[in-house]
Amino acid sequence: MPFDMELESKLRPPELPMVPYPPKLVTLANGRHMVVREITRDEVPRVLEAVRPITTYERDYYDIVASRVYAELLAWYRWRIVNEFCLIAQIDGMLVGLVNSRMLNAKTGMSLHTLTTDRGLRIGSHMFAAKMEHHIEYLNQEEVLIVAESPIGFRRWMIEYGLEPTDIPHELGGAPSYRLSKELYYATKDRLVVGDRPVPPDILAQALDEIIVVDEKTVAEKICGVKGR
Repeated sequence: MPFDMELESKLRPPELPMVPYPPKLVTLANGRHMVVREITRDEVPRVLEAVRPITTYERDYYDIVASRVYAELLAWYRWRIVNEFCLIAQIDGMLVGLVNSRMLNAKTGMSLHTLTTDRGLRIGSHMFAAKMEHHIEYLNQEEVLIVAESPIGFRRWMIEYGLEPTDIPHELGGAPSYRLSKELYYATKDRLVVGDRPVPPDILAQALDEIIVVDEKTVAEKICGVKGR
C-alpha cells in the first residue's frame, strides 16, 4: 500500500522546538568514564534491542518500566508522542542506562522513565539528574512532574531530591505527581548533578560511532542476579 504522507501528517503531533542536550562525561565510583548523550530518532531501533529482553524481568519492577520505555520510544520513533527526548549512558560505547521524558508544554516537563542495565554504580541516579538538568537548564522549563514505579525510584527521586507532593495526576497513572521546581533543582544541583563538558573528542567519537548492546545473559546476571537466563 502506498504511504499516504498527507494522512500521516494529520496523525503526527505538532512539536515544540527543543534545544539539544550537550553531551557530558561522568566519572563513576569505580573510576570508569560514562558518556551521557541525547540520541536521535534514528537511533531508537538500536536502543529498543537493549530494552526488549528486560520486559520479562520482574525484579524491582523492571518488567513494567522496560515495557513502558519500549512503548514510549517506539511511539517517538513512529511519530506518535509529542516532544519526547531520550538520553543514554555509555561506557566504552556500551549502553548501560537511559532516561526518557517529554515537554508537556513550554513550562512543564513530564518525566517518563529511568532504566539501567548495570547496577550498583548509581547510573540511574546520574541519568535522572541529567534528565532534570536538560529540562531545567537547556529546555528552560519551570518544573518537572515525576512519579516512581518502584521503591528504589521513590527513594532515589522523591526522597533524595525532597520533591514536592502534589495532587496533579501524572500521565503514567498511578500515584499523583511529585514536582521538581526550578528553585529546588538549583538547591540540589551541587549535590546531585555531576559531569564534565566538553567530552574528550576520542571518547565522544566512540560513543557516537556505535551503541553496543550488552548480551541478554549478562544483563540478566546484572539485573536479576541469576546466571544463564
